[in-house]
Amino acid sequence: MDDLKIRRKCEDMITYGYGALRQFPKAERHVLSQEIRQSMWSLLRLIIICNRRYYKKTTMQDLDAELDLLRSQVRVAMQLEYLPFKKYEVWSRLLDEVGRMVGGWFKSTNRGAGKHEA
Repeated sequence: MDDLKIRRKCEDMITYGYGALRQFPKAERHVLSQEIRQSMWSLLRLIIICNRRYYKKTTMQDLDAELDLLRSQVRVAMQLEYLPFKKYEVWSRLLDEVGRMVGGWFKSTNRGAGKHEA
């Protein structure tokens, strides 16, 4: 019941991300790498909270902002050459899938809210 597709996708993304973060230089393991790990867990936390809340709009906006932050962090890691381009591509694809699912979830929630208002 609680096993949402978006939750599983996010967990897959976290698993992939942890593998990619192991290749970061030692000096960055507790800086950018730590920030990325924290963003990934925040994203999963917001998905779980959003699933449990009746009024989801604010949490979904937070979820969207966290996803945007994570995309930027991964892009910066690639630009600083901490992350190989191939891993960046795969990770970005996983983030895009999660982003599309968040967008669809947001739209379906808004449609449901519109029914109650009409």
